[in-house]
Parts: sequence; structure tokens; C-alpha cells
Amino acid sequence: MHMRSLISHQKPKSPITEQYRTVRTNIQFSNVDRDIQSIMVTSSFQEEGKSTTVANLAVVFAQQKKKVLLVDADLRKPSVQYTFQLQNHTGLTNVLTRQTVLHSAVQATGIDSLDVLTSGPIPPNPTELLGSQAMKELLEEMYKQYDIVIFDTPPVLPVADAHILANQCHGLVLVIKSGHVEKDSALKAKDILESAKGKLLGVIINQKQQPDDEQYYYYGTK
Repeated sequence: MHMRSLISHQKPKSPITEQYRTVRTNIQFSNVDRDIQSIMVTSSFQEEGKSTTVANLAVVFAQQKKKVLLVDADLRKPSVQYTFQLQNHTGLTNVLTRQTVLHSAVQATGIDSLDVLTSGPIPPNPTELLGSQAMKELLEEMYKQYDIVIFDTPPVLPVADAHILANQCHGLVLVIKSGHVEKDSALKAKDILESAKGKLLGVIINQKQQPDDEQYYYYGTK
């Protein structure tokens, strides 16, 4: 996956980009009492289009001239560096282990208003890092510097990492690949996120075929 996956940047007038804008609007209106400043995007399993979805969501938020930070919190199989063609020598893990500071680790993407914090070197203890006090402090620092912080996290069912971040973010979005995931698995992922006291904003059904064979992204509330 690389820059051509960023259809919302490459083809801003396409029907799929319009669906991403719809998702953005629904997220913004999902909580009238509080601004949603951090969003965690996850899936039940690998290969559901989660990372493509999160990257395009970050782009459409940035197109509103909001200052956006996309964070690769998948510390097991990171991919954001490939999407945006960035280096991944330094990133989230370096900041969490106090080897560097946020502003030194963040990279510009070449897209206005959108920065990326890649994963950094893959650690032996991703769950502990994401649940650390350093992560809580880093979130507060991110809020001071960015309007929206969007996290790409590992899938829910294989590992516990997403559960750890779930209640630290203002909202969660679950990506489900149409025809790929059993209903029971999707419901189990939803239950896990809610039991972790995460606020599930909705679900994106990915690659749902339409009569004209276009692939759209749909957003639905739980």
C-alpha cells in the first residue's frame, strides 16, 4: 500500500472520497456535548482495509484545514510509513520510551495540515507501552498541538493492544470488510471495545459491492 491508496487525496471528487467525508461528518456530529479530538480506528482481523480507511479519514479531516496527526499505534505490523512513503527509524515507540520528543518524531506528509507519527521500532512489549503513563501524557501533549489525533491500531480479536487504547480515545470506529468477517466475530469485536469502556461511534462496511461495481465505504451507527 502506498500513496495511490489515498483516493481522498488523489481523487477528491470521487464517490469513495465523498463517503469518507460522510464518515467525517458523522463523527463530528456523534457527540454534541464534547469535541471528539481523538479517534481510534480498528478492525476485527487483519486485511479488512483498516489502514487504508484510517489514512483516508486523516486526509479528509485535514482537507477541512484542521491540524491532523495520524499515529501508527500498530506496534506489531505497522504500515503507515508505506502509505505515506516515510522513514520509520523514529516514531511512537521512541517517544514513549523517552528517547525523543513528539515534535522531533513527527513527519510532514506533503499533504496540507496532515502530519504522521510512525510506529518507530517494533517493541517487545506493545501492550505495556500503549497502556503506560507515558502514553497518557503523550495524548495530552498531542491535544495541545493538533485538532484531531487519529490512531491506526492492531485488530481487536488477535491481540489486546486496541483494548488498551479504547478508553483513552474520545471515539472508536470499527472497520469491517464486507463478506470477509462472520457476524459473530464482528459482534465480539464490538463487545470487547465496549467492555473496555470505549465509545464506539460507528462501523465502516468496507468493499461492499454496488451494482456499478464501484466499491463504497459506508458508515453506520451501532
